[in-house]
Amino acid sequence: MPPIVVQNEKLLPYMTDHYDPARLKQLRRFLERHGTFTFAPLRTHLFPAAVVTRATSQSGYQHVWVRDNVHVSHALYVSGQVRAAAQIMSALMQFFARHRRRFEDIIQGRVKSADPMSRPHVRFNGVTLQESRETWAHAQNDALGIFLWMYCTLACEGILKPPRHEVETLTLFPRYFEAIRYWADEDSGHWEEGRKIEASSIGVVVAGLGKLRLFLSTGRSKAALREQSPGISDSFLNALTRRGRNELGKILPHECIQKSPAKRRRTDAALLFLVYPLEVVGEAKSGRILKDIAESLEGPYGIKRYVGDSYWAADYKEKLDPTQRTVDFSDRVEMRDKLFAPGQEAQWCLFDPIMSAAYGRRYQRTGRRGDLKLQTYYFNRSLGQLTGKVKGIQEFQCPEAYCMEKGIYVPNDQTPLLWTQANLLVALKLMEESLSV
Repeated sequence: MPPIVVQNEKLLPYMTDHYDPARLKQLRRFLERHGTFTFAPLRTHLFPAAVVTRATSQSGYQHVWVRDNVHVSHALYVSGQVRAAAQIMSALMQFFARHRRRFEDIIQGRVKSADPMSRPHVRFNGVTLQESRETWAHAQNDALGIFLWMYCTLACEGILKPPRHEVETLTLFPRYFEAIRYWADEDSGHWEEGRKIEASSIGVVVAGLGKLRLFLSTGRSKAALREQSPGISDSFLNALTRRGRNELGKILPHECIQKSPAKRRRTDAALLFLVYPLEVVGEAKSGRILKDIAESLEGPYGIKRYVGDSYWAADYKEKLDPTQRTVDFSDRVEMRDKLFAPGQEAQWCLFDPIMSAAYGRRYQRTGRRGDLKLQTYYFNRSLGQLTGKVKGIQEFQCPEAYCMEKGIYVPNDQTPLLWTQANLLVALKLMEESLSV
C-alpha cells in the first residue's frame, strides 16, 4: 500500500499499523482535547455544513443540509450519544412536516417533479426551519432516502417515539418515491450536479424504504398507519423496494449506465455509502465498489468524488469569484468544467473514514486479518488528513477536501466540514470495536 501523507506530524506518536485499546484511548483523548470532534449545534439542534468565518461567509455553508445532518446524527448514534442523534432527526422531521406540501403537491400531481425547486427542499435555514428562496438542486433522492433510513433506525430501537402526525409524514416518503418513479428518476444526487439515474441515489432510497418497512411492522406504528394511510401496506413497500433493487442489479457496480457521455459514469465515491453505513449491497458488490474506489479515485491526500470532478479544481480560488465558488452548478456544470485540467481533481476527506469503517464491518463479520489491515490503513489515512499549521485554519481540523493551489495541495475553505468530522468519529469508534472482537 502507498505511504500515508501526514499533514500534522504531532499525530505521528499516536499512529501505528497495529493499534491496541490503550493506544486508541490516548488518540481519542488527544483529538478531543484539540477540538477535532467539536460539534456546535444551532438552537434547533441542527448543524451548518461547516464552520463559517467572515472570510468564507459567501460559501453558503452556513445553511443546513439534510444529508450532512443525517451523517452527523449517525456518528453520534454510533458513538453512544443517542439523545443528540435523536434531536437532530426530530428537528429534520419538524422541517419536513412543516413543508409537507412539497411531497403532497407532487404525489397529487399539482406540480411537476422536473422543477427541482418544487421538490422537497434538502438545504434550508437551520435556525428558522424556513426554506431558502435561493435556486438550488433540490432533486436529491439520496438526501430524502438517508433521512428516512436514519429516522426509522432510531424509531425501530425506541430512541425516537414518533407521534401519529410524524408517522403520517413518514408515509409521504414512499408515496413520493412512487410518484417520481425513483428507480428511473434523474436526480442531482450526493454532489448536487447534473441530473442522471444514479445507483448511489437509488440504493439510498432502497435502504430507507427497508427501514420504514421494518418500523411499520411494529404493533404501535402499524395501528397508526392503518388509521392514517391505509394505502401504505407491506406489499406496497415490498414492491416499491423491489423496483429499486432490480435497477441496482442492472447498474452496479457502475454509478450511471445511461448512454449520454455527460451522464455515464463508471465509478463514483458516493457508491461507498451503499456499503457503509447503509449496507444495502451484498458482500461481492461491496468488495467490488471498495476496490474500484481505491483503484480509480484514491490519491495521496484523499479520495476524488469521481474522475473529472471540477469542483475545487486546481487554483479554483483564483479562477472564480468568492460568490461563484459554491453556487448551484447543476444545470451548467460544463461552465465549471472549463476550469479543470485532467488529474487535478480535489481529493476529499469524507471517504477514507468510511472506507475504514466498511473494512471494519467486514473484519467484524469475517475475522479476516486482511480486512483489519485495510481498516487500519484507511483510518491512518484519515488521521493524516487532519490539518497542520495552515494560515487561517486551526490544527487538527477535518477539511472538506485538499485542492491544488500553485501546485501544492492545501485544505479548501470548508474546514472544518462537519460531515468529515462525523465520518472520522465513526471510523474511530469502529476501530475500537474491531479491537474488542
